Amino acid sequence: MIQILAITFPIYAALALGYLVVWRGWFSADDMRIFGRYVLNVALPALVFSAVAARSPAEVFQPGYVAVYALGGLATIAVTYLLFTWRGTDPKRRALGVMGSTCPNNGFIGYPIMLLAFPDFAGVILALNLLVENLILIPVCLILMELAGSGTGQPLLPRIGKILADLVRMPFVIGMALGLLVSISEFSLPGPFLRFVDMMAASAGAVSLLVIGGSLVGLPLHGNRSLAAQISASKLLLHPALVALVAAALIAAGLITLPAALHSAVILSAAMPMFGIYTVLAQRQGLGGAASLAMLIATSSAFASLSVLLWLLT
Repeated sequence: MIQILAITFPIYAALALGYLVVWRGWFSADDMRIFGRYVLNVALPALVFSAVAARSPAEVFQPGYVAVYALGGLATIAVTYLLFTWRGTDPKRRALGVMGSTCPNNGFIGYPIMLLAFPDFAGVILALNLLVENLILIPVCLILMELAGSGTGQPLLPRIGKILADLVRMPFVIGMALGLLVSISEFSLPGPFLRFVDMMAASAGAVSLLVIGGSLVGLPLHGNRSLAAQISASKLLLHPALVALVAAALIAAGLITLPAALHSAVILSAAMPMFGIYTVLAQRQGLGGAASLAMLIATSSAFASLSVLLWLLT
C-alpha cells in the first residue's frame, strides 16, 4: 500500500495545491484557464512529439492497446446510453451522462499517474490514449450532444464535419503527426532542439494537475445529484470494467497480445475521472450544475478507486 500511496499521494497533493492557490486568491480561475491552454497547446503537444519521435513506429503504435481502448470506450457508450435511457433520462441528460462516463482526463490526470506507475511507457500511453479519445470517443459523444440539442438551424452533417475538422487541427494531433514523421524518416534532430522540446514536455504533469485542482474551486454544488452520482460511478467503475472485459475477451480469443504494463495501463486509463472541459460542454446544454457535481464527485472519489486499481494491477 505504501507503493500505491507513493503514486496517488503526489497526484492528489498537486490537485489540492491547485485548489488552495485559487481558493486563497493567489491565482484566479482565469489564470487556471490560461495555464490549461498552455498545457493543451504547448506542453502536451511537446510531450507527445518527444515520446513519438524518439521511438520507432512499431514501438509507438500498439494495435492491441488501441483496439482494447477503442472497443472498451465504444462499449461504454453503448451500455451507458441504454442505462440512461432505461433510467428515463431525457436526450440532453442522456448525452451528458454518456460523455461523462466515457471521456477520461488522461491529458491532465492520467499522464502524471502513468509517469509514476509506468515511467518507461508513459509518453506512448498518453499518445495512444489521446489518439483514441480525440479521434473516436470524443467525436461520438459530441455528435450525441449535437443530436440531443435543440438545433441551431444548421444541418447536422456540416456541424459534425466542423467537430471532426476542429479535432484534427488540435495541437496534440499536429505534434503526433510531426513526431511520426521524424520517427518514420529516422531523422536525427539537433540536441539543443530536443532539450528545448523535453523542457516544454516536462512541465505538462505538474501544471496540468494544478489546473484541475484550481478548476474545482467555485463549481456550482446544485443540480441533479442522482444523475451526477450515476455518471461518476459509470466513469470510475463501469468504463474500466468494460475495458478490462474487452481486453480479456480479445486476449482469450488470441486476437491480440498486450505486455503486462500496457494491459494494466489501458484499464487504469479508462478509470480516470472525466476530462476538464466536461462542464463547459454541459453549460451549452444548460446542464452545468449536474456536470460540475459529477466532475467533483468523480475527481475526489478517484483517489480511492485509482488506489484500489493500482493495488490490483501493479
